[in-house]
Amino acid sequence: QVQLVESGGGLVQAGGSLRLSCVASGRTFRSYAMGWFRQAPGKEREFVAAISWSGSMQYYAEFMKGRITISRDNAKNTVYLQMNSLKLDDTAVYSCAAAPPWSSSWGTGSGYDYWGQGTQVTVSS
Repeated sequence: QVQLVESGGGLVQAGGSLRLSCVASGRTFRSYAMGWFRQAPGKEREFVAAISWSGSMQYYAEFMKGRITISRDNAKNTVYLQMNSLKLDDTAVYSCAAAPPWSSSWGTGSGYDYWGQGTQVTVSS
């Protein structure tokens, strides 16, 4: 069992930056691939970024590539999402998720078993 708690969301002006954090419980964190997803009001949840258990591989959604960086610190059981040049359309609830070691599709946004509650990101003009 993995429990995930996100933080770092808030209100930011367009063009600004935020760094989201996701702290995981459990000693098996380092064996899980981790992902970030977002869901805007009235829209389906969409994949944002993912990182392998070691941190050596990262995948990004095309619509945010170049503006975000996913990283992790296994010693702190934490995964981060640095977001820059934020746009109004980036307003959403951002959630982190964990994919078990046997998941083969985590890099494309599938195969995640554990989810956090999410943190609200609001971008204003």
